[in-house]
Amino acid sequence: MIRHIIHPDPDGGPWYHRAGCAAPKLNDNRGVALILTLVVVSLLISGALALNRKARATVVMSAAIRDRSKASHMAASGIELGMAILAADKKASEIDSLQEDWADPEWLKALAAGIAFDEGTLTIRISDERARIQVNALVDFPDGKHMDERQQGVWDRFLRQMISRDDAFEQIEVPPIIDCAKDWLDSGDDDMTTGLNGAEADYYQNLDPPYSCSNGPFRRLSELLLVKGMTPALYYGIENQPGISAYMTADGVAAAQGAADLWDGKININTAELPVLAALLPSEDEDLAQSIVDYRSEMSDGAFVHDLSQNNWYQNAPGCGDVSIDAKLAATSSNLFRIQARAGLNGLQQTITAVVQREKETDTGRWTCRIRRWRQE
Repeated sequence: MIRHIIHPDPDGGPWYHRAGCAAPKLNDNRGVALILTLVVVSLLISGALALNRKARATVVMSAAIRDRSKASHMAASGIELGMAILAADKKASEIDSLQEDWADPEWLKALAAGIAFDEGTLTIRISDERARIQVNALVDFPDGKHMDERQQGVWDRFLRQMISRDDAFEQIEVPPIIDCAKDWLDSGDDDMTTGLNGAEADYYQNLDPPYSCSNGPFRRLSELLLVKGMTPALYYGIENQPGISAYMTADGVAAAQGAADLWDGKININTAELPVLAALLPSEDEDLAQSIVDYRSEMSDGAFVHDLSQNNWYQNAPGCGDVSIDAKLAATSSNLFRIQARAGLNGLQQTITAVVQREKETDTGRWTCRIRRWRQE
């Protein structure tokens, strides 16, 4: 017989003690329910947090897509503005030089700032494509079989001064690069002109991996990297020194709408940078290129001093009276330009670079610009 003894609860209620037996077990269902509740709540919170993160990521992604689209349109507007500037410039002047507004970064900055964008920034830079050495002029197109001796001289002087800048290039030989570039360009597939220095289709087909020799014009300047003897360091530059790609171009002027390009090889002495100007001068006069650059940019009271309209204006530079640049290599005007427009919006940047050709409409006589190619970054 089991006796139950009831003891008074000090707090006022009875509590039980079963003599000879353990105390009765509490109901475990309440603990299990609590645990399940906590698990469910934890899962719901985790799910909610995951959904919140996903929603936030979607919002951020949508904002980035929106900003990228807006910045792209802003940059495209910069290209249009650049073309309008060049078209207006042709009405005002027959020559093209670094003394004009289109070549002034500060003037372009102020003009771009006047465009009514709700937010973001836009910068524009215009450069003369004819200030660069035209790689396709190395051979005599349209026949495209023989080296142009004048252009060969320009290449030789230019490459030698670029290589002399750094000891890293001391193993590079100039004549083989020129000969291989010529073989890449020429319409024949033999080595009769360039001899042992050249490289035709069989050389490139025996590489690993093999590729084809163009036997025609460079459509992109970067094709130079495929030519035997060319190195990335020489092409792109090293450290703070630009490579040859900064001073060369594969673009020419179309003879007519839709017609083939013309590469006359003339370089605008009013816009060419120092290494290109030096390449135009006879070897013994290369050091005078800096004097020509300084003369070209000399200013007084905020205005340029010297007239650059004559083909031989450079002879007025100090020490250059007896200097002569081949008239078939020099020009003072251009109709081919490179426009770079960069738009910034909420930390995101979009850049469009376009090569444009300035041309005169035959029916209206109005000057316009046509985009020949462009690249978006």
